[in-house]
Amino acid sequence: MYLYSGDTAIIEKEGTGMVIGTLKQAVSQSVQEMLEEVMGRRREPAEFRVEPPSLLEHGDYSTNAAMVLAKELRMPPMRLAERLAVKLRENGLACGLIRQVEAVPPGFVNFRLDWKKWAEEEGQAPADPAQPEKIIVEHTSINPNKSAHIGHLRNAVIGDTLVRLLRRTGCIVEVHNYIDDLGNQLADTVVGLLHTGLKGAHARFGDFCWDAYAWVNREYAARPALEEERTKVLHALEEGQSALSWLGLLTAEKIVREQLQEMKRFGIGYDLLVWESSIVKRGFWKAAFGLLQQTEAFRKVKEGAQAGCWVLQPAGETQEEAEGDSADAGYQAAKVLVRSNGILTYTAKDIAYHLWKFGLLSEDFHYSAFDGEVSTTHGAGEQEGVFGRADRVINVIDYRQAYPQAVVKQSLEALGYPEQAGRLHHVSYGVVSLSPAAARELGVDTSDGRASYAMSGRQGVGIRAADLLQRMQGVIGQERGEREGLPAEEIAAAAIRYYLLRFHLATEVVFDLKQATELTGNTGVYVLYAYARAASLLAKAAEDSVDEGASARPGVFPEVPEPAEHALLRQLSLWEDTLRTAAAELAPHQICTYAYELGARFNTFYSALPIRSAGEEQRRFRLWLTRRFKMTMGEALEVLGLPAPERL
Repeated sequence: MYLYSGDTAIIEKEGTGMVIGTLKQAVSQSVQEMLEEVMGRRREPAEFRVEPPSLLEHGDYSTNAAMVLAKELRMPPMRLAERLAVKLRENGLACGLIRQVEAVPPGFVNFRLDWKKWAEEEGQAPADPAQPEKIIVEHTSINPNKSAHIGHLRNAVIGDTLVRLLRRTGCIVEVHNYIDDLGNQLADTVVGLLHTGLKGAHARFGDFCWDAYAWVNREYAARPALEEERTKVLHALEEGQSALSWLGLLTAEKIVREQLQEMKRFGIGYDLLVWESSIVKRGFWKAAFGLLQQTEAFRKVKEGAQAGCWVLQPAGETQEEAEGDSADAGYQAAKVLVRSNGILTYTAKDIAYHLWKFGLLSEDFHYSAFDGEVSTTHGAGEQEGVFGRADRVINVIDYRQAYPQAVVKQSLEALGYPEQAGRLHHVSYGVVSLSPAAARELGVDTSDGRASYAMSGRQGVGIRAADLLQRMQGVIGQERGEREGLPAEEIAAAAIRYYLLRFHLATEVVFDLKQATELTGNTGVYVLYAYARAASLLAKAAEDSVDEGASARPGVFPEVPEPAEHALLRQLSLWEDTLRTAAAELAPHQICTYAYELGARFNTFYSALPIRSAGEEQRRFRLWLTRRFKMTMGEALEVLGLPAPERL
């Protein structure tokens, strides 16, 4: 699951302006009336589905409501299905949207839509909420110690697509990128910069730091004194105002600038950079510590392995469980907020950060511009009160951080903020690993025959995002040759972005260079091509002067649409429902699935039927259908963060 159980819904899945939502409302009303007739009282029915059947001959949509009701009432499902069909007719067939309703064995109720009625209402998207929620989405949050790799990029494209999705459904969204400039990884890179003898060409500073970081992690085993220096650097970073702290700051700022430029090439941007050092310097943790000390869940351990540490002990957990030496050592460590040496853990600062996100701290950051494109909490800013105070918070972080995220929720509950805890959502996702072929190309020994190999920054094993973009750009150039249209870099970025988005969030992406650079099948290039094909068709129709009235709704709908027309119509009708469901479930891959299927339906329609050369009524209808496809696919591409090319 993407959300913790008990989390409050992001948005409601059903609403006005959606076909499935409208049909569910009509079915629900009819079922409630049936319950009143049988049981003498009206109530909400049990959960049922309305969805497209797999075969068009079974109708446009179908519901299992009668079969769900049959279990409760202990009545034959076909009898209830027939009664439900009658009720729907009596109640106006969903305001005329349903043309035909029929009960079929073993108890389904199938609907055929009045497509002309649907077309008359097309474009009437669900109204934005009267009081939209403010949502903070935190994503990317790469350690500022080296260039970004494809695992970081998956996080960023998931987060950015969620931002676009939520904004499209009427939410106010503020985008944060958290910069851990006090962490071990930056300290390692600083130690590496001070001692490495690396030479050779590097395109960017982050690439040099990539190699320096791997070098120093190899050297730690042979030179224990370097690890002592890392501790020294960590203290210097937190205390500030020393040569080491300035070196760390300059390194972090330079790499963050490069990372922002890398993400910009994929269409990814942010509203605020939140630096970990700002949380410490502005007194956020001091304020949070004072609040936590007033709770029973926060205490200082007096003996045992955690002696001297301040830990969070959730309600219902015994002291023995909290301090036990179980196999869940990572879980134990996640509950330590202050180590025995006084150093704060990442989780401690994250708790303070989330209290601020929800507007629960009186303290605030000072803000200034960072390179003129994004605001930052770092530096001598003067402006206050323009960020934070969210109604809801979404964190895009891989599944390995599930427990620390749970600790943040537990801290909010312990502090007396259960509502905010329920509005904190961890969007978890599977990591990106390497296929054997990709691993071998990077020099990894694959003789053990594993199905996938983890990337490792400490070992210098991984595929940098910028390198992948350059490689993909070369593939695009070879396939396309010299022609006008969208620049090869934009097509390459779109293809990579789509590739990383199309997997279910829980899926581990086993990255294979050959697969990632394919241009056919369920790919970003395929959906861009479908859009460009529709744009070209409409442009040619305009040149032929045969598109008269095509932008308006056609006067005559075919009595029985051709199968390819019918399939495209039904896919178009699913857009608003898909959009809202994906937003409610925080599942951006659903938009990829929809876009691919929509493109496939249009390509079948385009290949199967004459359009510009068809008869008058057919031409008008098919050009309108093409324009409707172009508009809907354009909206899907915008949500996915992909360009909408008139020519590819």
